[in-house]
Amino acid sequence: MSTPKNLQEFIEILDKKGELLRVKEEVSPELEITEFTDQVVKAGGPALLFEKVKGHKMPVVTNLFGSFTRICLALGVSSLDELTERLEDFIEIKQAEGLLGKLKLLPKLWQAKNVFPKIVDKAPCQEIVLKGDKVDLYRLPILKCWPKDGGPYITLPCVITKDPETGVRNVGMYRMQVFDRNTTAIHWQIHKVGAKHYRKSEARGERLPVAVALGPEPVVIYSATAPMPEDVDEFVLAGFLKGSPVELVRCITVPLEVPAESQIVLEGYVEPYERRIEGPFGDHTGFYTPPEPYPVFHVTCITMRKDAIYPATIVGKPPQEDCYLGKATERLFLPLIKKILPEIVDINLPWEGVFHNLAFISIDKRYPGHAFKVASAIWGLGQLMFTKIVVIFDKEVNVQNLSEALFYLCANVDPARDIMIVKGPVDVLDHASPEVGFGSKMCIDATKKWREEGYSRQWPEEAVMNEEVKKKVKSLLRKIFKEK
Repeated sequence: MSTPKNLQEFIEILDKKGELLRVKEEVSPELEITEFTDQVVKAGGPALLFEKVKGHKMPVVTNLFGSFTRICLALGVSSLDELTERLEDFIEIKQAEGLLGKLKLLPKLWQAKNVFPKIVDKAPCQEIVLKGDKVDLYRLPILKCWPKDGGPYITLPCVITKDPETGVRNVGMYRMQVFDRNTTAIHWQIHKVGAKHYRKSEARGERLPVAVALGPEPVVIYSATAPMPEDVDEFVLAGFLKGSPVELVRCITVPLEVPAESQIVLEGYVEPYERRIEGPFGDHTGFYTPPEPYPVFHVTCITMRKDAIYPATIVGKPPQEDCYLGKATERLFLPLIKKILPEIVDINLPWEGVFHNLAFISIDKRYPGHAFKVASAIWGLGQLMFTKIVVIFDKEVNVQNLSEALFYLCANVDPARDIMIVKGPVDVLDHASPEVGFGSKMCIDATKKWREEGYSRQWPEEAVMNEEVKKKVKSLLRKIFKEK
């Protein structure tokens, strides 16, 4: 299954599959599109194309990724587990033996060759070019999402920067509050790679060039949200997922490249040591994040397609669209985590934990204290360091089944013995921590306990019916209900 080449093609696919609602009534970008989207998302509804946006000619699309069907269509897979299988297959490149082995290796090598982006001379995203006095962000139907938000927010931006020392590119998704016709904030949290690039540029006393792609091909939008290791280009991840290079075009006013199939591109820069108060913003935590100073983005050029569609996402109390993006990341990165921690069987980041608050992990327990070792390692892996509560289960427990996981959590834990609390970095959006970005985290060991772990009794055997009786009764029930 191929990935959609642009947003227009994706919308067409969704329309044909009954995964799109065209909203023909006039709806305001201030609060109304948010509430409309929020109610539809929570009802498990379709993507939304608002064709008549108050005060604007450009349509707005939301909830593009807000179902397992749509996220799979965007990534070109039949199920999210296919992401796990695809990456497992790709990273298991071993030395080929014999001619047959070498032939089998060729497709993987060809795929590896085709993951790197390529530059093109012309692009749809530059059909219209606005520079100088023509730059006006208010031409775009940017949403004000929640009543106490500090202003309109660009919520689905692919923010592109390069390390001023190494030239390595980063593509991240950082919210952007619109201040006026040509400036915004960029919410670069201290732990993010974009913030790292800005700090380096600031230390050199230099402007940092920035480009913002709005509505590139769906696989690129997803890749911008993925927690890639530092100094790994997200366009390479997108190329791997689509099986072909992401086409980029050079910007007009800054030395950066952007996805050719983008709907809209904002080009500009951030000045060193310039800050402005950003916020409040109703975030994916379900709470407003308070106003704080963040860097200012100066827009020097806006380019766009002639048929541009403005893409937006709504965040708030789960479930929201970002839940499905997060689940895709969970499935995609599981093989990489298992490479580092092979004892891990599965991971579930429940929606209720809004990504950074809760992780259920099943392991093949091999020695006393194994659960605490795994949790400590998890806190050392990229953005998993923000996980506030890690619960470790035995390999037999299906951590994707919340009811089953909660049963074993409640049954197997003695709080005095099985809880470990440590201090360290936490997500800056965590309002419960005593300091911004610094607080405590907890591991709960819900595995069966060994004698060495302080359990002196014999662990009880679970009450389970034998398979022969289960099969017999199951067959009998089928017969009874069939007769009825």
